Amino acid sequence: MPQSAAIDILAHLVAFDTTSRNSNLDLVAWVEAFLLRHGLTGTRITDETGQKANLLVTIGPADVPGYILSGHTDVVPVDGQDWSTDPFQLTERDGRYYGRGSCDMKGFLAVCLAAVPDMLAKPLARPIHLAFSYDEEVGCVGVRPMIAHIAAGSVAPIACFVGEPTSMQPVIGHKAKRSFKVTVTGKACHSSLAPSGVNAVEYAAELILKIREIGRRLSAGSTDPLYDVPVSTAHVGTVSGGTALNIVPASCEFAFEFRTLPEENIDALVAEVMEHARAEIEPQMHAVDPATGFRFEEMSEFPGLATPEDAPVVTLAKRLAERNDHAKVAYGTEAGLFAEAGIPTVVVGPGSIGEAHKADEFITAEQLAACARFVERLIEEARA
Repeated sequence: MPQSAAIDILAHLVAFDTTSRNSNLDLVAWVEAFLLRHGLTGTRITDETGQKANLLVTIGPADVPGYILSGHTDVVPVDGQDWSTDPFQLTERDGRYYGRGSCDMKGFLAVCLAAVPDMLAKPLARPIHLAFSYDEEVGCVGVRPMIAHIAAGSVAPIACFVGEPTSMQPVIGHKAKRSFKVTVTGKACHSSLAPSGVNAVEYAAELILKIREIGRRLSAGSTDPLYDVPVSTAHVGTVSGGTALNIVPASCEFAFEFRTLPEENIDALVAEVMEHARAEIEPQMHAVDPATGFRFEEMSEFPGLATPEDAPVVTLAKRLAERNDHAKVAYGTEAGLFAEAGIPTVVVGPGSIGEAHKADEFITAEQLAACARFVERLIEEARA
């Protein structure tokens, strides 16, 4: 496929501000119009607000197993970042293409769309499904109804390739994540009468210490050297509470997360934290005021990915990428959700994760070309 076609498409995609807080419908409509020019129509799977949509399109026969090329349309904010170019205008400089989402992951989407004419040039024996999602950046939210739609079909896909930036190295594993906001309700009083109050900050600190204890236990537990951080982790990221030193604080909030190796029981870790709050800490609080206690609100969650290194999808990914190596990553993707639905999945896409989410995000022409070769080989595979 001509690389100029992918770059032209990428320029259009970058121009849509699809920050997760915004609608992605303008981008979806543009992609639909592009596909229609090639005689293709897709299926929109919208959210409950009607302001965001997944787009699923099948090229080739729909009644036989095929391949999924999956990517998300949303991007992270540019707020507070010092860009040297307009983040929503693709800018080329020395073989690098700058723009929000160019790397994560509109570059992959552009290559897939640029390959559509090649997919249509000769009949495919197996279909290629383009699966474009929304709200990946806020917890892999949007792809879930699309996966349910795919799983409800009569024919299960052979393989799924999620095009997150891996520098075209096949990634066969990533960690699971669950994160929570915890609201601690205490009872205020003057600090000189502290025993008659319930100090929300102090009781929050007790639970934070429990989370730290679990984290230390995890660091001494199972390891996987293929991860850059080879152990499961626990982390408290924010905490706030209290109004003045001479007032026993009536409220405190903090946020924590677990990122675990796929074989770790992340639900059991979450349950351990909640049970400690209910059984060990709340009784002390209730002794002063039964209205006090802890409230847990889940912020995000996604399963880990653990594709066996000898799985056929891994062998295929390596052949298509012309690589013999594979890796595992600590960050999460939609791949775990596809795998959870029984679809063999590998993460492989153009660009470096080190360039994602930052000011002056870019993807190189070389990486776009490598991705194009991957997709071209997949097309030949689908014709076999």
